[in-house]
Amino acid sequence: QVQLVESGGGLVQAGGSLRLACAASGLTFGAYAMGWFRQAPGKERDFVARISRSAGSTYYADSVKGRFTISRDNAKNTVYLHMNSLRPEDTAVYYCAAHSGFCSGSDCYGCPNEYDYWGQGTQVTVSS
Repeated sequence: QVQLVESGGGLVQAGGSLRLACAASGLTFGAYAMGWFRQAPGKERDFVARISRSAGSTYYADSVKGRFTISRDNAKNTVYLHMNSLRPEDTAVYYCAAHSGFCSGSDCYGCPNEYDYWGQGTQVTVSS
């Protein structure tokens, strides 16, 4: 059974930092591109970041570019999202997702329906 388990969420003041982790099991981790998405109450699930299988390529939503960094450790079957300079509008449930396919553009890597597996999410709340 494939499991993706997020951790590291919490409450942080605006301008602060958090590091999220997503531990994967039940799959060949290195065979999957990994993504982070987020969903605020009443909103669509939005793309945040993606990292390729060997970590050679990363992609970010414009809203987080320069503030968030995605990384992965294939030996630990874990993908991370380091978030700096957090803003109240970053408040959301953050989800880790795994993708067995390949993408050539944002219509693929930014689309939740392209991803095969999802974690349960971790809440990030940024106070002002």
